[in-house]
Amino acid sequence: MKDSARGSWSGHVGFVLAAAGSAIGLGNIWMFPYRTGSNGGAAFVFVYLAFVAVVGIPLIVAEVMLGRATRRNPVGAFRILRPGSGWQIVGWLGVASGFVILSYYGVVAGWAMDYMWASASGALMAGTAQRMTEAFDVLMGDPYRQVGWQAAFMLVTTVVVSRGVEAGIERASKVLMPALFGLVLVLLGFSLTSPGAPEGLAFLLNPRFDELGWSGVLAALGQAFFSLSLGMGAMITYGSYLEVDQSIVRSAFLIAAADTCLAVLAGLVIFPLVFTFGLEPGAGPGLVFITLPKAFALMPASSFLSTGFFALLTFAALTSAISLLEVVVAFFVDEFQWSRPQASWVAGGLIFALGVPSAVVGGFLDAMDGLASDWMLPIGGLFIGLFAGWTLGGDEARNGYRGKGSSLAGFAAWRFCVRYAAPAAVGIILVQSLVRFVRDFGG
Repeated sequence: MKDSARGSWSGHVGFVLAAAGSAIGLGNIWMFPYRTGSNGGAAFVFVYLAFVAVVGIPLIVAEVMLGRATRRNPVGAFRILRPGSGWQIVGWLGVASGFVILSYYGVVAGWAMDYMWASASGALMAGTAQRMTEAFDVLMGDPYRQVGWQAAFMLVTTVVVSRGVEAGIERASKVLMPALFGLVLVLLGFSLTSPGAPEGLAFLLNPRFDELGWSGVLAALGQAFFSLSLGMGAMITYGSYLEVDQSIVRSAFLIAAADTCLAVLAGLVIFPLVFTFGLEPGAGPGLVFITLPKAFALMPASSFLSTGFFALLTFAALTSAISLLEVVVAFFVDEFQWSRPQASWVAGGLIFALGVPSAVVGGFLDAMDGLASDWMLPIGGLFIGLFAGWTLGGDEARNGYRGKGSSLAGFAAWRFCVRYAAPAAVGIILVQSLVRFVRDFGG
């Protein structure tokens, strides 16, 4: 039965598109290709897919089933399943994670919007290579410009979420997700015809296991966890709008497949251009905001290509931001009986205010990212796995797992992964964070 007060997805397709949009974000476009290329190409992809299968998909299933079983936000889900226990803290952590991540994520998304506008107007492509290098430094040094674009991005995100689950989030996902894949395919057509395509494809796709190493394995594990929006309550929240008869397992596979496909396609776009123009395949913002604009400037239809690429970045950021804001909004709607518009605008405004220091205070964005990525998300993911695997009884877990096409063998495999493989893997991520913290601050 549909809950008219909270809303629900119109069907399976709407849920999968929205949840895949939550998973697909900026990291798919600038981090996955770099990590793949610098850690053995296809060797990294093979290990990444293995971690997606034994860690990512089981945790997606766990989060969605908790939401679907309770029809509540992360805090409400744990309260209903284990009233009066300390497990509600895990739900609170999920809501706080959505709040913190979106605060600085909106700033980075604002950079993409700024570059999209500059590309469309021709201003970005009109400069020399040196000017493009300086353009990012100029943006970083202009807090008012950054805050302005952050405000624009948060405004769009809030408007979408305020319209509701089906009329807002689902409808936006049905437009943005095809647009994302359409843009990346258009860009791919240009990239694969560039002279550096063979070298770029070899760098990305040839399996070089000798270059993988333990650091590459750990990078693949981290990518599998963080890329799928785990540990932040998004999948619990989206699962709370899903009908009981839908297959969670099939949905989880489709979400993971869409996320991985977009990341690989982004790599196929980026690295042929990097090798065509002899650029340095650096990671993160440097690759996206400095290196690639230089490549676009040397190609025909440079403004068109640059606009398309930064539109791709903006759309990817928006689909993730919608899910992050929805976690916080669902909390206010469920726990305080606020109307959706009220919850959306209050939460959006508070998150924007928290994000302003990330735009104007040096190092604040990195500190917030470290707090969320190193601690909040892994701790949330670890305890969600432990709760689903060990605290839920066998009958509770089987009832939550059920759906079209579910089987006892599938349930047994999921139960094993969520009990043993997922907690162990996320525990390794936490140990990494602890080692990094001791190294950076212990001395």
